[in-house]
Amino acid sequence: MPSLHEASAALLAACRGIVGARHVLTGDAKTRRYRQGYRFGNGKVLAVIRPGSLVEQWHALAACIAAGAVVITQASNTGLTGGSTPDGDDYGRDVVIVSTTRIRRVHLLDGGRQVVCVGGATLDQLERALKPLGREPHSVIGSSCIGASVLGGICNNSGGSLVQRGPAYTEMAIYAAVDAAGVLRLVNHLGIELAGTPEEILARVEAGAFAQEEIQPGAAASDHAYASHVRDIDAATPARFNADPRRLFEASGCAGKIMVFAVRLDTFPAERGAKVFYIGTNTTSALTELRRHVLANFEHLPIAAEYMHRDAFDVAHRYGKDLFLVIDRFGTERMPALFNLKTRCDAWFDRLGFLPAQMSDRIMQWLSERLPEHLPERLRLYRNRYEHHLLLKVPAAGIDEARGFLSAHFAGEDGAYFECTDEEGHKAFLHRFAAASAAVRYRAVHPREVEDIVALDIALPRNQRDWFERLPADIEASIRLKLYYGHFLCHVFHQDYIVAKGTDCAALEHRMLELLDQRGAEYPAEHNVGHLYQAKPALAGFYAQLDPCNCFNPGIGGTAKSASPHP
Repeated sequence: MPSLHEASAALLAACRGIVGARHVLTGDAKTRRYRQGYRFGNGKVLAVIRPGSLVEQWHALAACIAAGAVVITQASNTGLTGGSTPDGDDYGRDVVIVSTTRIRRVHLLDGGRQVVCVGGATLDQLERALKPLGREPHSVIGSSCIGASVLGGICNNSGGSLVQRGPAYTEMAIYAAVDAAGVLRLVNHLGIELAGTPEEILARVEAGAFAQEEIQPGAAASDHAYASHVRDIDAATPARFNADPRRLFEASGCAGKIMVFAVRLDTFPAERGAKVFYIGTNTTSALTELRRHVLANFEHLPIAAEYMHRDAFDVAHRYGKDLFLVIDRFGTERMPALFNLKTRCDAWFDRLGFLPAQMSDRIMQWLSERLPEHLPERLRLYRNRYEHHLLLKVPAAGIDEARGFLSAHFAGEDGAYFECTDEEGHKAFLHRFAAASAAVRYRAVHPREVEDIVALDIALPRNQRDWFERLPADIEASIRLKLYYGHFLCHVFHQDYIVAKGTDCAALEHRMLELLDQRGAEYPAEHNVGHLYQAKPALAGFYAQLDPCNCFNPGIGGTAKSASPHP
């Protein structure tokens, strides 16, 4: 029986033979940007394998399973809860990350009404492929701006800002699973008839070599029911959350407990002539009644409704400025490359040994503070007047309806609104999406004052009127800043707490989760459990059903890391 060292060496040799030596990365420096999460997550790995085709990916997976290694499939590594990185060094067996960033294919079906996305295809890539056709993917700017992958969104039931579309979801995918006997198998549920060996099938999927008669209509490729589901304002359950059993199906919500090679998805007509209304108020009740009326009575469901508290506005204004300006000037296409460059620079700075941590963030913050004002004047005036901000984007057909309601609603309410120009609307939404990255920047440049970020991603019941959080005084005392923002009509909120130095963040988070339980909240709402949240029994059971041997992404959601014995 070979020793662990010999088995590891044999696995590395096998993978080098499959993908080439230059695409098998070992050592802490070379693997850093793969094994360390964007906001959270870090651990040791034997190697990062970077296959250049689906066939290579299948063969590398087979080698890892045969060697008894842990397999973590990773695309863009942009998740916020560490779900595609290892967590610590206590797996008891080799850990291998299989990165799909060299395999990025998008195939259009039925004139672009559906797509097959392969490997590490990104939302930005899909958005650009659909734009000439007047169509859009499930998600647009937000996760797309940092290079998030399409498959990552499906595997984590990612949400998004678009009210009509719900969480990322499909019942059509092709994936690899390991059964209870430890046997690796390929499952084709793409709704495309493909015969042959796994290698032949995967090669055709990657090439998009589908005959028209092989493409079958069939299972759902998006959440068709969400637009009516979200309108049920008297329901005592949230509209969407990661553990919702309605939307756990094979690849959808799998969190890497199978290896997904490709998914088939619906696309959506791009909205033309939409209008953004910028709303400000100092009373939460004004927004509560607005939400209930819009969902219950509007003929035309809004496209998006993004909430931002004044404190989040301020932090995004100062600490998200460079991100805002880069996207505004260059678009989202270059963001993945810039994030990769930042990661490489951080690794180089760390190796020098004498520079402060997060040096690239410090440099970019210094530069951004010397650049001119980037937000429109009317947004800044509303910041001074109002605590609560709502960005309501409506389709062209719903503009008069929204205008009439808002005029009447704020006639006797504490608040006001204005109709954005195209530039103001674009910049308002871009400012809102800079908020999440701004919290990370704040932590990076204030290490002496900040212990860490406690980031909660919550879904409130659809019937809940008291949506704005009020914390006990002793919890407030341990927090430097509270950043509240989210998808208001869906009642999904991101609550980032910048915690004062010396505070026990784990204990603080535990207290906050207890408070959320009392409010009937579900969490996480759309970032998935990763290694930050405990998977509830139904979700943990779903994971165990997909991966009875526990060889894919073990430990996710606080589940066991050890291998499950074969019968």
